[in-house]
Amino acid sequence: MGKRTSKWAAPSDMEVRLGAVAAAFEEGSFEEALAKVEALLAEAPGLAEALHWRAAILAELGRIEDALEAYARALKAAPEDLELLLGAAECLVGRVGDDREAVEEGLALCARGRKLAQRTGDVELLFEFLLLEGTGLNQVGECARAMASLEAALGHVPRSVEARLERAIALFELCRFPEAQAAFEEVLKDAADEPWAHHYLGLLAERRGDGKEARKRFGKAQALAPEEFPPPVELGEEAFDKAVEDAVKALPGHVKEYLDNVTIAVEDIPKDEDLLGESPPLSPCILGVFRGSPVGERNSILGGFDPYPASIVLYQRNLERFAKSREELIEQIGITVMHEVGHLMGLDEDDLWQRGLD
Repeated sequence: MGKRTSKWAAPSDMEVRLGAVAAAFEEGSFEEALAKVEALLAEAPGLAEALHWRAAILAELGRIEDALEAYARALKAAPEDLELLLGAAECLVGRVGDDREAVEEGLALCARGRKLAQRTGDVELLFEFLLLEGTGLNQVGECARAMASLEAALGHVPRSVEARLERAIALFELCRFPEAQAAFEEVLKDAADEPWAHHYLGLLAERRGDGKEARKRFGKAQALAPEEFPPPVELGEEAFDKAVEDAVKALPGHVKEYLDNVTIAVEDIPKDEDLLGESPPLSPCILGVFRGSPVGERNSILGGFDPYPASIVLYQRNLERFAKSREELIEQIGITVMHEVGHLMGLDEDDLWQRGLD
């Protein structure tokens, strides 16, 4: 009898070593996983799966710049690998922070991945790309577009808590407050300890003037996620007004000239009319607003007379929630004053973003 053959083949050395990388990663032994994958790449520098693992490990280690470089290298080796595209997009959207350029780069990868997933019929990854796209669009203030992506995602996974939460956030940012209230309450039916839902329900209660409910919701969010929701930095009315005065005094002389007939005021949170006066509406979490006509447009209004006196308003509670320390709050008051003075001078949001005043 001849030697019997089997259809099963032993895994190759590379597969065994990739498995060891994966095992270390799953155990949270990221330094060990990195050492293993770098040893592997020293022998096979173009191995796409190893390049992907290295990028993912670097991201977990918080080495974000290195991770982004690693993802770029991996994508050159495997430009249509859906999981690799998703990992790179997640790093750009979810880990870089408040970097608009990075989020927009991540959104471009989401669009690539979404189209490829549709073409290949990979519904699971299509959902992931749509969810991440909606999250990124919310981050850059494109909340109407975010709604479309998130509703498409929910068409595939209707009970996804993450997608429903992001959709509720988009509704809030679009000032559709009754719908947002109902959406956050629905999220809590399936995820009672979702801190962001409690936080936003606190913001909605605050807008209704229900201080007791707002404090309850904010307290719940802080208890569930203390790092995400530290207690707000509270300056008090007198100290806050003094910080605003100091911010105005610190403006360059040529900028102060524009403020001669401009009122600068402080309010707790934005009124509905301030938010809904724009299309799309302004975010309820804005830190300040400029009301009136920019300086350059006034000469064309009723012979130079503006019937709506110019004013700048800062929103104290939003600013206090934004900051993590007294120093950061005072710094942000100065940035917000300059931002709104920029609008007074005729600069739009893109102009201000390019100047680092977004």
